[in-house]
Amino acid sequence: MCQNFSESVSRILTAVEQHKARSISLAAESQVPATSKRPFTVMVEGNIGSGKSTYLKHFTKETKLSDNVEVVMEPVEKWRNLNTHNLLQMMYEDPCRWSLTFQTYVQLTMLQNHTLHTDKPVKLMERSLHSAKYCFAENLRRTGKMPESEYLVLTRWFDFMLQSEDLDLTVDLIVYLKTDPEVALRRLRERSRGEEHLIDEDYIRDLHSLHEDWLMEKKFPVPAPVLVVDANKDISDMTELFRVISDKWSISEDDERTEDKENTPEPAVREAVKAKRPGGEDSDRKKKSILSNSN
Repeated sequence: MCQNFSESVSRILTAVEQHKARSISLAAESQVPATSKRPFTVMVEGNIGSGKSTYLKHFTKETKLSDNVEVVMEPVEKWRNLNTHNLLQMMYEDPCRWSLTFQTYVQLTMLQNHTLHTDKPVKLMERSLHSAKYCFAENLRRTGKMPESEYLVLTRWFDFMLQSEDLDLTVDLIVYLKTDPEVALRRLRERSRGEEHLIDEDYIRDLHSLHEDWLMEKKFPVPAPVLVVDANKDISDMTELFRVISDKWSISEDDERTEDKENTPEPAVREAVKAKRPGGEDSDRKKKSILSNSN
């Protein structure tokens, strides 16, 4: 079942507090510093144009959450510039020639993201080794752009990494930004990012189907519980929802929360979004009143 945007953010913020509490408790028992514990790891998944970057920006250094959350963005710039070689563009222009080269490098850079050390209690990743394999590489294989032999090479590397005792690739939660292909395609065309002009409608629809096969139908292994978010909403509404939520949450070491605060009051959030929109009567006053009444 789809959750709304605010519930998904609240779920992550709750995880921040719960994981910090567990780390402190374990540290007290084992006399090991809490910072040495593995962070609560969240993968943010979704189609191109689903709003992943916008979602993750809510947890960056620009917000009060940055002290508790390490945000690891998709390493697109590495793909665009491997010693001046733009592997992303090369793959889009001639996938039959460059798909294995590109996906091999994607696996390496995603592995680097998975194993990136942080002392923060929560790590949020934009995409993962898993979506690279089950969505993007799988699509290349199905559409005949990657020969079966090359796909098997990627698969052997993928299996080796997941089975290695020296690599901790554990995931605790997957946030799936579920977006209709039409919405994703419209956003993609509106933002006009670099190589994305080479993406066609069929590619977006194929990726949507593969995300559904993986995260909804469980046709491929799913490494963690999945929180499905309706990401068809307007980006500006999602941004305002987060601002309201983050204003209502104050994450600190000695702040105790109760279980019923996992879900932010939805009516208050919706009204705050309406109040923010241009043309609303006394919007700022209305918004402050709503938030005050919801506490």
